[in-house]
Amino acid sequence: MEFEHSRRSRHGEARLGARTGRRVELSPATPAATTVTIMCRNITTLRGLEPSATPEEIEAAARQYVRKVSGVQSVSDATREPFEQAVAEVTATTTRLLAQLPERRQPPRTVPPLRRPEVQAREAAKRT
Repeated sequence: MEFEHSRRSRHGEARLGARTGRRVELSPATPAATTVTIMCRNITTLRGLEPSATPEEIEAAARQYVRKVSGVQSVSDATREPFEQAVAEVTATTTRLLAQLPERRQPPRTVPPLRRPEVQAREAAKRT
């Protein structure tokens, strides 16, 4: 079974997401017209990277998270201050979290976007 594009489902059912394949449980208290969304898959694991995650990588992950939860994709004058404040707070919290967690036994399976050659090339082209 697949969700419609809006991922609407009847209450009390569990279905596989059409795009993610992740199982989504809906409680009986969930209204029938509730839209179910799954957290962004683009945020990569930063704990256990070698070398350790840079401040830029942590901020990029925080920015992606704030974009997703706020629904703000492009910052306007009306959203700039609260958006940037949220990014700063999530960045600081993530930095503390990564410093306090024990080391991982294995590195993460995915490479953060800022370490990918195609992203590095795109960023270098922007600077020139």
